[in-house]
Amino acid sequence: MAFDLAEINYRTVSDPAGFIAECDAVYNSRIIHAADRIAANLKRSQVVFLSGPSGSGKTTTAQKLEEELGRRGIRTYAISMDNYFRTVDPDKSPRTPDGQMDYESPLCLDIELMSEHFRMLENGERIFVPKYEFSRQTRSPEPSKSIRLGKDEIVIFEGIHALNDIISSKDPGAFKLYISARSNVEFGHVLAFKSTWTRLIRRTVRDHLFRAYDPAKTIAIWANVRRGEKLNISPFKDKADLKLDTSLAYEIPVMNVVATNLFSAIPEGIERYEELRQVLPAIQLFGVIDQSLVAPDSLIREFIGGGIYEQ
Repeated sequence: MAFDLAEINYRTVSDPAGFIAECDAVYNSRIIHAADRIAANLKRSQVVFLSGPSGSGKTTTAQKLEEELGRRGIRTYAISMDNYFRTVDPDKSPRTPDGQMDYESPLCLDIELMSEHFRMLENGERIFVPKYEFSRQTRSPEPSKSIRLGKDEIVIFEGIHALNDIISSKDPGAFKLYISARSNVEFGHVLAFKSTWTRLIRRTVRDHLFRAYDPAKTIAIWANVRRGEKLNISPFKDKADLKLDTSLAYEIPVMNVVATNLFSAIPEGIERYEELRQVLPAIQLFGVIDQSLVAPDSLIREFIGGGIYEQ
C-alpha cells in the first residue's frame, strides 16, 4: 500500500484533526484484527512473539494489544525482550564485520533464559523478568517484573528478534506478529518518500527527545541498524501469522518541523550523509500539522512524546 502525497497535503490543510482521527482509526482496526487472531490462538499457546525493525512502534502496539485483549477478558502482559540483553562483555559480545560491538545481533540476548521462561510460563510457573540498564550496559540485580500466567492469560514478548528461529523455535505454538511502517508515499505513481525514511525519522526524533542523542549519532548507527535488519529480522518476517502496517499518513507532517531542524543541523561528511541529502528535501514536500492535534493514545506519541503508554 502507498499513500498519496497530494491527498496527504490536502487533508493536512483542509481538515488535519479529521485526517488524524481517520488514520488512527485504521491503525486501531488493525489492532482489533490482530487481537482477534491472538485470542483464537490462546488454546494453542499463551505466548505471543511481536517483532519488527527499529522505529516500527512495537512498544505502543504491544500495549494497545494488551488493552484490546483486556476488553475480551484476556489479561495480557507485555514484556520487552530488551530486558534479556546480556551484560556487555568486550571479549565475548558479537562484533560487526569492522570489529565494532554488534548490538543488532540476537546473540546479545540471553536465549537460554528466555527459553526457560517460555517453558515455565506455559507450565503455569512464575518467572522473574530481568531488568537491563542500558546506561551501564549491564543487567540489574533486581527483576523488572514478576509474572505467572493464569488460565486465559497471555504474555507478549516484543523485540526486534522475536521471530528469529533461535527464539521463536523455543515455543512453536506461539502466535507470531510482525509489524513495520511499510507504506511508501507516492506523488502520482512516482516514489516520493520511502517507508524506511519514515522509520529513520521516527527513530531520530525519539532518540533526540528521550535518549539525548545527537541526530548525527542516530544517522551514523543507522547503517548498522539496517545491516542487522537485513541479516536478522527481514529473513524471518514471512514466518509471521500476521503482518501489521503501522504507517500513519499524517506522521511526516506532524514530525516535519522537528525532523527538519534535527537533520539540518547534521554536518556533512558523516556516514550515510548522501542518504540524508535525499531525505531532507523529501520532508519538505509535506505540509505541517500541529503536534497538539495528535491524541495521547496515538502510536506516533511513542516517538514525539506526550503519550499515555509506558516507553
